[in-house]
Amino acid sequence: MSRVAKKPLTLPKGVEYKLDGQQLTVKGPKGSLDLQLPQAFGLNESDQDIFVTGPDEQVALRGTIRALVGNMVKGVTDGFERKLELRGVGYRAQMQGNSLNLSLGFSHPVEFTVPEDIDIETPSQTEVIVKGIDKQKVGQVAAIIRAYRPPEPYKGKGVRYADERVIMKEAKKA
Repeated sequence: MSRVAKKPLTLPKGVEYKLDGQQLTVKGPKGSLDLQLPQAFGLNESDQDIFVTGPDEQVALRGTIRALVGNMVKGVTDGFERKLELRGVGYRAQMQGNSLNLSLGFSHPVEFTVPEDIDIETPSQTEVIVKGIDKQKVGQVAAIIRAYRPPEPYKGKGVRYADERVIMKEAKKA
């Protein structure tokens, strides 16, 4: 039995939700997010808490929906961010308008066009911070940037998450 599905969601001040049929909209200080709930699922409210309701045989899906709604509430209040580090000689990142220019050791610079509801900052030449209110989109954009040059296991060069540990391999011995 999913314990996540039983936990109530507490709405912080300034956050509103509206359920129109199966379309859920959560609005907060940073923006608004939408979610299409599956059939037979809904929300109940008591005081400032929200509970996800649905069939008892689909408790796991109810827990997933609760986690998605919780991420929406956190996104419209605080937002999400992923930090990336560039490691390697000559590896640099720079924002120019609406695109992120990356020098990753290729013969050409890599240009990544930033989606409209995502913010990217480069506090230094080797740091990239991806920010937004949608957790899935922030993670996807960070994964796309990392995929241009994932960290390689021999020297550790590449684009990695700030909290990522790359297990180094030992080079071949002659």
